Amino acid sequence: MIEARHTPSSRAEISPAPRKSLIYVVDDDYDVLRSLRFLLETEGFDVRTFRSGSALLGSSTRHSADCLVVDYKMAGIDGLELAQRLRGNDVNTPIVLITGYPDENIAAKASSAGVRKVLLKANIEDNLVECVRNAIDPYGTAGQP
Repeated sequence: MIEARHTPSSRAEISPAPRKSLIYVVDDDYDVLRSLRFLLETEGFDVRTFRSGSALLGSSTRHSADCLVVDYKMAGIDGLELAQRLRGNDVNTPIVLITGYPDENIAAKASSAGVRKVLLKANIEDNLVECVRNAIDPYGTAGQP
C-alpha cells in the first residue's frame, strides 16, 4: 500500500519589490552627471542620465520619470528653457533645478518655469536626496495605504 503524504508547498508567495523611483538627471558636464547618478543610485533611486536638454526632449520616455534633476547652465537649452518646454509638452514631473550660479532672481524665474525647487551645487551632496524625495512625495505619504 502506498501512503499519500501532504507536504506544505515549498513555494512561498513573494510579493514584488516596490518599484524604485525613476530620476532623470540632465547636465552637460559628464563628471557632474556621473557623480549625481552615483549619489542617487546609492540612495536607492533608479537613474537615467541625459547630456543635454535636447537629448531629454528627444527621448520617447520623457514622461516616465518620477523627478527630474536639471542643471541650470547648459549649452544649447538651459534648465529653465527645458522646464518651460517640458511643461508646454504636458510633462508635469517635478523638477529640481541645480545651479552653481546663485542669482537673486533664479527662484522666481524657476517657479514661473514650473520648477519645484532650486538647489545650489555647493549644497548638493547634503540636500539633493531630500529635495528629490520631497519633490516626488511632498506630503510624505509614500508607503501609506
